[in-house]
Amino acid sequence: MAVRLGKPNTVLAACLDELGWSPKVLARKLNRVFGVGTVAESAPYHWRDAGALPRSPLPAMAAYVLSQELGRSVSVAELWQGRAGDSPMLVPADTDLARPWTVQGLGQIVEDWVLGGLVDRRRFLAISGSGLTAVVAQYLDGTAGRGTYTPRIATGPGADPLVDQVEQNLPLLQLLDDEYGGARHLPYVGAQFRAVGLLIHEGGHSTDVATRLVRALAEIGQLAGWMAFDAADHGMAQRYFVTALRAAHQVNDLPLCAHILADLSFQAASRGHPADAIVLGEAARRAGDAAPIAVRASVLSRLAYAYATAGRTTDFARTRGTARELIEQRGSGEEPRWMYFLTENHLDCQAGYALIQLGCRQQRDGGTKLARSHIAQGTALLESGAHNASRSDSSHQRRALFEGAWLALGHTARGELELACDVGQTAAGRLETVHSPRSTALLRQLAVALRRRQRNSYVCGFLPSLEQALTRHGAGHQPPR
Repeated sequence: MAVRLGKPNTVLAACLDELGWSPKVLARKLNRVFGVGTVAESAPYHWRDAGALPRSPLPAMAAYVLSQELGRSVSVAELWQGRAGDSPMLVPADTDLARPWTVQGLGQIVEDWVLGGLVDRRRFLAISGSGLTAVVAQYLDGTAGRGTYTPRIATGPGADPLVDQVEQNLPLLQLLDDEYGGARHLPYVGAQFRAVGLLIHEGGHSTDVATRLVRALAEIGQLAGWMAFDAADHGMAQRYFVTALRAAHQVNDLPLCAHILADLSFQAASRGHPADAIVLGEAARRAGDAAPIAVRASVLSRLAYAYATAGRTTDFARTRGTARELIEQRGSGEEPRWMYFLTENHLDCQAGYALIQLGCRQQRDGGTKLARSHIAQGTALLESGAHNASRSDSSHQRRALFEGAWLALGHTARGELELACDVGQTAAGRLETVHSPRSTALLRQLAVALRRRQRNSYVCGFLPSLEQALTRHGAGHQPPR
């Protein structure tokens, strides 16, 4: 139950007015950031109008969301007039990551992962702006220097059976994400990450074995970060990505560093922070200057997405075109194993949903003609993607769900409701096996868009089943009261 004061909360009211939000919008934002069911949509009206104090940790959650949106700090004490304190379980994602970019600094970060283990109940809050760039600043400005270990390994498979097993397991871990989405097996992949961290923490390895373990930590950390991002656990994703970046730096693996920076950029763009995305994406481009063609193309595709979310259409088109040219030059040269997913079609589809997002924003801003053009281009690109992949094709299920949700949104924006419902039906059917809150959020957007068109016979037939699927597979914890 919320504690009532009886007087309006003028600080909360002023913050909402500054953002142009109603209390319902605040509730929806809280549910989007912290999970469906975090708070009832009516609750913030009581907070604002009657001075109700929600149960912990909602006071800290609300202060965090408002700070992120306002671009300045709103403390828990200020927002709730000293009646609530910070929650010790809600901490910024950069907590204890400000270590020297040395092998000793990496060791201290790894120790925190190992000691936390499965009993760590902290919820890490995603950071943005100067907080995000600060946590990788020494890498961005070059002051981190070179890593401790050489990029090449003198000994190969067979020298250490345990390390062989760790390395052989990496491709199989990636398949879990491709087939089931980030949320399904993130705890297992996180446990693998900590297991490798434990080996590093124990020490006593030869230089070659230590190098292989740190590289494995970087690769698993990148995968865990991506899965946490797909699971909409953005603060945890940032911690994995930053730890992985530091590990990749210690083995001087610039292609992997570029790949991880591009992941951070893509995450920032997806969270609605285009300025952060561009800074990180341009840093990834610089880091990947000498990387294999596939890595450079992937990095540029993520930077193009960042430009699109910022509305920089010329930069988007130029960067996307360069990425496409590079991938067309791809030959038989050696490239990282973790770049297995990149194809020409993958780049096209990424450009497709960037164009749909750009067009929908232009549509809201009144730029109808240009918006229609961008949405049409994006929809055409996604038509060639994985949205209609067979349910038996395990390698594309998460991608098929994500791209299918975007394609359905594109058709809806164009008024092609029969197509939207047909594609949406296929996408929603994948929720049975794919646990991807990032994709589920897009299907929720689709449901909102279709509710405005319920008189259409196709929408009338499809919308109830979509909402049932979202309720069945996307339900969160019970809202605090």
